[in-house]
Amino acid sequence: MNIAMNVVFIGGGNMADALIGGLVKNGFAPNQLRAVEVNGDARRRLADKHRVACFDAPQKAYRQGDVIVLAVKPQQMEEAARFSYLEANANLVISIAAGVTLASLSRWLGGHAKLVRAMPNTPALIGAGVTGLYALPGVSEAEKRQAETILGAVSTTVWIPDESLMDAVTAVSGSGPAYVFWFIEQLANAGESLGLPLDVSKKLALETVLGSAMLAAQSTESPATLRERVTSKGGTTEAALRVFDEEALAEGFRRAIEAARERGAELGKMLGKE
Repeated sequence: MNIAMNVVFIGGGNMADALIGGLVKNGFAPNQLRAVEVNGDARRRLADKHRVACFDAPQKAYRQGDVIVLAVKPQQMEEAARFSYLEANANLVISIAAGVTLASLSRWLGGHAKLVRAMPNTPALIGAGVTGLYALPGVSEAEKRQAETILGAVSTTVWIPDESLMDAVTAVSGSGPAYVFWFIEQLANAGESLGLPLDVSKKLALETVLGSAMLAAQSTESPATLRERVTSKGGTTEAALRVFDEEALAEGFRRAIEAARERGAELGKMLGKE
């Protein structure tokens, strides 16, 4: 498979590892991919695992026309951008750092306008993620397709029309796996409290969530309709859902997502301070 794109990852952590692995699996040759990682052990692990060239400084890694993926932690993004040695607008740059606005990133890069902001989530580590994407107006359709190809190696992708909505993406899907893990934990604990052995309850909870998600993904019906079909009048499911309503769990859940969104906006302002 011939894919005419070279990619350099700045940062060699778990998400870069997953993306490199996904790209190789999807047909990229190892010599099309490079990584910059200051930690020697992490650099060697990436090189050994994926057979890609790894460097300790960005200026050693770049080739003309490379797509640059900034895969460092949000707190490290300003330093990584300021010392990236990128020529303004010579490369498409994709940031996968939560909370870092493109206005801040552009400033740190000296006015760079070819920027895409991506919010993947941790299921991307097993190739089952979802990523929200937003591009500045200076990004071409061809460059958008490049971003889709890179993030699509480990996730489905969704374009977001306004960057201000990226905090909502973070709240829903970026943080979302933690909510699902919490639900699995609570469901298993509840089963144990009813007398089930813990290992049995954990398996029942995990497989129920996994199977239900798969059913919802494959069905043409809405989650609400699927829920109604499980809920027989006067039955056990109705009894449980009635308690959810009495405890106003839906309202509490909405407030929790709003809190996550607001915190994301706060972190963006903090990270973007001069």
